[in-house]
Amino acid sequence: MTTLPEGKLDALLTRHAAVEAELSQQMPAEAFVKLSREFAEIDPVVAKIKAYRAVAAELADLAALIADPRTEAAMREMADDERRALEDRREQMIAELRIALLPKDALDERNVILEIRAGTGGDEASLFAGDLFRMYERYAARQGWTTEMLSASEGAKGGFKEIIAEIRGRGPFAKLKFESGVHRVQRVPDTEAQGRIHTSAATVAVLPEVEDVDIEIKPDDLKIDTMRSGGAGGQHVNKTESAIRITHMPSGIVVLVQEERSQHKNRAKAMAMLRAKLYDTERAKRDAERASERKDQIGSGDRSQRIRTYNFPQGRVTDHRINLTLYNLPKVMEGEALGEIINALVTEHQAELLAAENAS
Repeated sequence: MTTLPEGKLDALLTRHAAVEAELSQQMPAEAFVKLSREFAEIDPVVAKIKAYRAVAAELADLAALIADPRTEAAMREMADDERRALEDRREQMIAELRIALLPKDALDERNVILEIRAGTGGDEASLFAGDLFRMYERYAARQGWTTEMLSASEGAKGGFKEIIAEIRGRGPFAKLKFESGVHRVQRVPDTEAQGRIHTSAATVAVLPEVEDVDIEIKPDDLKIDTMRSGGAGGQHVNKTESAIRITHMPSGIVVLVQEERSQHKNRAKAMAMLRAKLYDTERAKRDAERASERKDQIGSGDRSQRIRTYNFPQGRVTDHRINLTLYNLPKVMEGEALGEIINALVTEHQAELLAAENAS
């Protein structure tokens, strides 16, 4: 029988009761929000622990009934059947609890900065980048998240050479972090008279939105330029210098935001993008160090790797990291079936964590 760390379960039950008691008291709003988040995180785990222990108690009662010489044969047989069913249920509960007890990525609940850039393939790559953005936008809407464009450079024939957006909601980074990488498309472009299939690519980067406390940015390291917004937006954007470009001189990272009419709002969004990029750079360094010690890099953010192919003539999507192929490309592009791929990646990642835990 698989076992669980009972001491850890006891500690979670104790902490859950303590947090629940604290939340009933008067406290500053900031502390209340922090405790509420912790309670929301551990409450479903505690529910699983209580259900598991209730089943364990039932099994103990059944074992005592079966072992009692005074128990009639018919009753013992019924109890034995129930015991076997409960043992199967207990093993399933243990498997679910082991996953629930895995260490959480501290950034999983963060909002996301999504960057999509057209790669090889010219105009077709720009069109594909636009298709990917709409796919994520639709998927986000299905999750109850909101998507807001921060910056965009349109392609000559549609789509985007580059598009950067913010996705806000509950836990977007936990799911979207597996989307970083090179996405390849195989299809016949509208401009192709001979009907030949072209291969194009776009890169996707998913960065967790970080706060001031996560990474320090010295004001002296920044060069901030204001300029007139370009692109769509009507007459107003051409009359005010609302666009903001921030250059982080030590790293050479440059961010530009011009979507808002307010210079103040654009500056706040540009700083959020810069913090995310700097944090991602440090995170990538740590991932690279760890990557030398493991074969698989799912979730490492290595964007040099081709992670997925979208084959339109065959109507299929293949994720190369887990050898998963779905023959429902239209639903994936609509954001409806993208969840199947993401959920499979999450499950694979959890299996890796469990294997690492068992090995240690």
